[in-house]
Amino acid sequence: MRTEKAMYDLILDYARRDPRVRVVGLVGSRANPNAPRDNFQDYDITFLVRDLDSFRSSETWLDYFGPRVITQKPNAMRHPEPGSENELVYLMLFEDGNRIDLSISPVETLPGYLASDRMMVILLDKDGLVGDLPVPTDRDYWIQPPDAKAYDDCSNEFWWVNPYVAKGLARDEILYAAWHLERCVRVELLTMLGWKVGCEVGFKRSLGKQYKYLKPYLSPEEWSLLMRTYRLDTAGNVWQALFAAQALFRLSAKRVAEALGFDYPPYDGKVSAYVQIIYAQYRLGVD
Repeated sequence: MRTEKAMYDLILDYARRDPRVRVVGLVGSRANPNAPRDNFQDYDITFLVRDLDSFRSSETWLDYFGPRVITQKPNAMRHPEPGSENELVYLMLFEDGNRIDLSISPVETLPGYLASDRMMVILLDKDGLVGDLPVPTDRDYWIQPPDAKAYDDCSNEFWWVNPYVAKGLARDEILYAAWHLERCVRVELLTMLGWKVGCEVGFKRSLGKQYKYLKPYLSPEEWSLLMRTYRLDTAGNVWQALFAAQALFRLSAKRVAEALGFDYPPYDGKVSAYVQIIYAQYRLGVD
């Protein structure tokens, strides 16, 4: 695998040689001074360029960065994001294991690019367009404290969807039940866990994409409960995942309520009892 220095040298060598490239920026975890370092981190690079269409007309220049395992072009796929016609994106996984996520935008969009993310490092500025930037910070990604409405909405959605999971299991519809646990119940659980961590650290931490930095902030017991919510291969495991989610959500929500002065919502007791009734009926059918 090419070293970090070799990758930066490669990227900047190309940028210096190509007169169309005027500014090179870096965002993502490699620009974050607080992110753990490892060899699997992507290089989230942006080229601010002149003559964007010339990059679109031929892609042979991408070979400069090395042989690829696979390339994805999100803006050329079936459902591109609105406004993506003014940007090219190449996600490239190389045979040596390195990955570059390369965005290319007109240099005229530089002010918007600079304002888009405070976790940014400018690697090259040929024309002195950027000036001095503040030290990169992940502050924009810190956990945000909820207000009482957001807290209640999260609690309501979590407990509202619990019966969907239970009814799906009672009907032997495990895919339906697992989908709702995965896409709804655990989403709200992770939101509440994030708030719990925020209360403990003064809302001055980022938990990363998809809560990838969450583990160090949970006790072994909490982590074990969370991991149980990912075992969805049998009906019995989905039931246990649901009960683990309930226990962990209850614990986290009560701590958040206490820390922020909220009332613990009334949904828990009645919904939990209702789910237990369905579970008892399910057990009778199984037994």
